[in-house]
Amino acid sequence: MQYTTTYSSPLGEMLLSGDGEHLNGLWFLGQKYFGSTLEPGRQEGEIPVFQQAKRWLDLYFQGLVPDFMPPLAPQGSPFRREVWDVLAQIPRGTVMTYGEIGALLAKRRGTAAMSAQAVGGAVGHNPISILIPCHRVVGSSGSLTGYAGGLDRKVKLLELEKADTAHLHLPKKGTAL
Repeated sequence: MQYTTTYSSPLGEMLLSGDGEHLNGLWFLGQKYFGSTLEPGRQEGEIPVFQQAKRWLDLYFQGLVPDFMPPLAPQGSPFRREVWDVLAQIPRGTVMTYGEIGALLAKRRGTAAMSAQAVGGAVGHNPISILIPCHRVVGSSGSLTGYAGGLDRKVKLLELEKADTAHLHLPKKGTAL
């Protein structure tokens, strides 16, 4: 059974989904790929993992560093889960490029290269915003590209984390807007 509930963040209303033991989804309402892993017949209600996730988010939005992580179980292909695992390792207040993630994955796999576009697709389909910090990924030129929750939120999340954004910029045109 899949359960859902909402959370009122300072950046907008969010929907949480879980399987009773794990958090499976966390989206800003209306964001790109909203609810991509939601099942029909889900039930609205509070479960312990939602209480943990909401407590984590409360601390995070206060500018604090939570010392715990709710149990997560994002649903996706093995490749996407591999990318999301890398995202979870990006330290708070820092950023990593799609190319850097691709190079790291290529090294782990013993291959010469990994497509930054493939990495971008996996990052964009991350079903657990903020806790799996896809907002910490930027383009190779420092472009604040590709956040499904919106670039304005991406900027605010990085500012909340006190990331050095002096070298980062908003894209002028393209699909990343």
